Amino acid sequence: MEDLDVVAWIQVSDGRMLAVRSRGRDLLYLPGGKREPGEDDWSALSREVREELDLELDEATFRELGVVRAPAHDQPRHAHVRMACFTASYRGAMAATGEVDEYRYVGQRERHLLAPAAQAALDLADRHGLLT
Repeated sequence: MEDLDVVAWIQVSDGRMLAVRSRGRDLLYLPGGKREPGEDDWSALSREVREELDLELDEATFRELGVVRAPAHDQPRHAHVRMACFTASYRGAMAATGEVDEYRYVGQRERHLLAPAAQAALDLADRHGLLT
């Protein structure tokens, strides 16, 4: 079984990481998703964030934090998720749009609300000193 290969945006404010709940999902995920054919990481992530949160990412500040791999949650065709995690500044007023029902910032105490790959991304953000 192949990993589900996705890109994700790590956005931190006041020591808490942004997460979203997609329609019909029980846990929170990071903004982002699958690449469309021919898309590079920047193109895929900026498109996904625009579709999910109505924000424009700033390409000049786009940088990779790392890749996490974790058990897939609610993905019956995939056992694991491979998630390339990036940071970038943004412009606009955040709003849940498209398939996203809500967004919220979560800290280590709320990690149980996150899907396994998002928990791994929270730890990655912490290792990079973003949650302090």
